[in-house]
Amino acid sequence: MMKWLQKLGKSLMLPVAVLPVAGILSGIGYFLCPAVMQGGDITGAIPMIGYFLTQAALALIDGAIIALLFAVGVAVGMSDDHDGTAGLAGLVSWLMITHLLSPGVVQTLAGIAPDTIQGMAFAKIQNALIGIIAGIIGSTCYNKFKNTRLPDWLAFFSGKRCVAIVTAMFSIIAAAILLFVWPIVFGGLTALGQSIAKMGAVGAGLYAFLNRLLIPFGLHHALNNVFWFDTIGLGDLSNFWAGKTSADVTWSLGMYMSGFFPCMMFGVPGAALAMIHCAKSNKKKIAIGILASAALCAFVCGVTEPFEFAFMFMAPALYLVYAILYGIFTFVTVLLGFRAGFSFSAGATDLLFSAVLPAAAKTWLIIPLGIAAFAVFYLVFRFMITTFNLKTPGREDDDEADDSAAKLANNDYTQVATIILEGLGGKENVKSIDNCITRLRLEINDYTKVDEKKIKSAGVAGVIRPSQKSVQVIVGTQVQFVADEFKKLCK
Repeated sequence: MMKWLQKLGKSLMLPVAVLPVAGILSGIGYFLCPAVMQGGDITGAIPMIGYFLTQAALALIDGAIIALLFAVGVAVGMSDDHDGTAGLAGLVSWLMITHLLSPGVVQTLAGIAPDTIQGMAFAKIQNALIGIIAGIIGSTCYNKFKNTRLPDWLAFFSGKRCVAIVTAMFSIIAAAILLFVWPIVFGGLTALGQSIAKMGAVGAGLYAFLNRLLIPFGLHHALNNVFWFDTIGLGDLSNFWAGKTSADVTWSLGMYMSGFFPCMMFGVPGAALAMIHCAKSNKKKIAIGILASAALCAFVCGVTEPFEFAFMFMAPALYLVYAILYGIFTFVTVLLGFRAGFSFSAGATDLLFSAVLPAAAKTWLIIPLGIAAFAVFYLVFRFMITTFNLKTPGREDDDEADDSAAKLANNDYTQVATIILEGLGGKENVKSIDNCITRLRLEINDYTKVDEKKIKSAGVAGVIRPSQKSVQVIVGTQVQFVADEFKKLCK
């Protein structure tokens, strides 16, 4: 199960890699065009450019779009050979499920009114959890049915062409199950939120903990509706930006948003730095590329998904601790009286613009709170990673040894791939093809046909055989080029 989760986590890296650019565009756009947050007319060349950039960012970081990226990315990443057909299957599953569970269709099928809790649940059906489910359905159908042979009169739909058809059938079944299950889950979380709202600062901390904990499943929207909008009479976000104060409501206005600022602006960069310091030496540059941009997005505009999805499935225990830290810092922040709000997320941009609103208070505390968050997140993450040998970006089990120094003796990648294939016993003996940073990772049918001496004659650094069905060829950093040629030869 853990290996499956780690594979899922790696597959999420494909869509997550798209998000940092959206976060950067959003931060620049809001800086150039404050009216996007504060309201008012957008006039002048520079504000128009800012508005243009924010809209470009929204094309990628809208909740439904992120979920769609997950559907396609997970389907491709979880498929045996990362074929685009699997991505199409994930898209088919996503479109099928979200349409069948859209408010209009659900109201006709089950008579559920949009203004009820059940109706609100289906209004939030385009979430990350559904995207991941669609991706898993698409990849599973691809892996199981990509080689299906049908009778001659149906031969056109044989092989990969039947994958989308089978995916649609399983997606209908999944939608039918979710039609009954999803409202129960959503309603339960809404009821939980109503109870938490009565607990003051402790409740705010508990909400922040659950908010982060539920992000992998997209279920945090249920709680957000309770606290940020007028689902049960709260509306912390809407009232804050409407210019009201705590005197106008029955709670300390901003208490359900303020605690996210020190965590997102400073805690996430601290945790990212810990991951970089704990990365393997041969993967440190890759870890920096992933985590530095994610930390920048979190600080500037509060986009944390690139950071969170980079490790949540590889190290779920660490993600639990991450959520706990949010709860603790939110509790402390509320008690100290720091109040700020966000219309997008808890980054520096929102902090700057919300600081002038009537409900804002003690915003200068972001400095000591931020320093504390950076230090605590860094120390806790580093301790957890090193003590329990957790898998975070740069610490994956792609290779047991350090292959970073491995160099291919021959730069003719086609020739290298041809020799390796001959040493494996031909393409008929190759079951699946994959690669990590430095190695070809191959599944074979018959281990007796493998000729290690022949494979090494291609100029590779070494051959490892973890099992009778698995062969790893250490190529070095040029492995992607060899893998591409190898796949062509096997088609």
